[in-house]
Amino acid sequence: MKLLRNTLLAPAVLAVTLGVGAPIASAEKVMKIGHLNNDDPFENPAGAFTRVFKNIVESATNGDIKIEIFPNGQLGKDFEIAQQVRDGVIQASLASVGGLASHYPKIGVIDVAFAFPHISAVYDVFDGPFGEALARDIEADLGDVKVLGFADTGGFFSITNSKKPVAKLEDLEGLRIRTMTLESHQTLINSLGAEAYPLAWAEVYSGLQTGVIDGQMNPVPIIAFSNFEEVQGYLTLTEHLFTPYTILVNKAFYDGLTDDEKYIMHYAAKSGIVASRGIARSIEASDRGLPKLQSKMEIHALSQEDREAFKQAAQPAVIELIKSAYGEKGEELLNLFLQEVDKAKERVYLQ
Repeated sequence: MKLLRNTLLAPAVLAVTLGVGAPIASAEKVMKIGHLNNDDPFENPAGAFTRVFKNIVESATNGDIKIEIFPNGQLGKDFEIAQQVRDGVIQASLASVGGLASHYPKIGVIDVAFAFPHISAVYDVFDGPFGEALARDIEADLGDVKVLGFADTGGFFSITNSKKPVAKLEDLEGLRIRTMTLESHQTLINSLGAEAYPLAWAEVYSGLQTGVIDGQMNPVPIIAFSNFEEVQGYLTLTEHLFTPYTILVNKAFYDGLTDDEKYIMHYAAKSGIVASRGIARSIEASDRGLPKLQSKMEIHALSQEDREAFKQAAQPAVIELIKSAYGEKGEELLNLFLQEVDKAKERVYLQ
């Protein structure tokens, strides 16, 4: 009984800590946003999004909506923060695909390996019909959230390891590579000849340091600010995945906003998404990105020929998994995703 009592008290303690449950004396609306990263807008895409979003919402509503940011995993793990949004304990979060997958497994439809030709195509796809369809499907499946868009987490994924340079497909054979606990990510890595090793984010650095894992995959800015160059000697710019943050808002909170406030929320989110993308690209090119990593790591970009070999090895296996795992609606989303990727590939800019 004591254990049950403590379990039941835990959400109440969290609610008191966050100030929910008690009536707000003023008429202002408080929107609490949780995420896992630093709050500095110049440090990472999550910080850029939340700070830009906060500035626009608070100023445009003359302070009628107050934004409170809880960064650095203060409120728990990613899937826990998403649950707090659904429960109304907080009002919003930036959910990674790993955190969102616990609530919405079909997020795996975006994990088609080597799908995008360049980063501009990524933005076209997530800002267009596919992004709109994905957002509506998340809302329909969960029933208690509103999706305001998809922010950058740092760009395309690359692969690092401590054993050897990886320039060709066969170089990955036998390497133990950390992935999120997502079947699509594990299938991708295994299909490339490496061994997928799911591991919690908090354990990745120590796992690399002790040799439990040989390598990992993440965008360049995350590799850099995690200081993985201290325990990894080789970086391959595979650009095999893009996994955005999904901006989740509690539906009851959103429905309680006026039409003007909803309008402000949407354009503030769009501005924050643009900021997240800009800071991700800036970090990649700065002394906190590739230039920093080059001083300690051997870096290799795949040739078009080798990238095609990687793609042919991984993409069919991931697509087959998506079709078998996510049902008719998942396959419908997959087909729309591939269709919109093809359109983005054909789009030529400023010719």
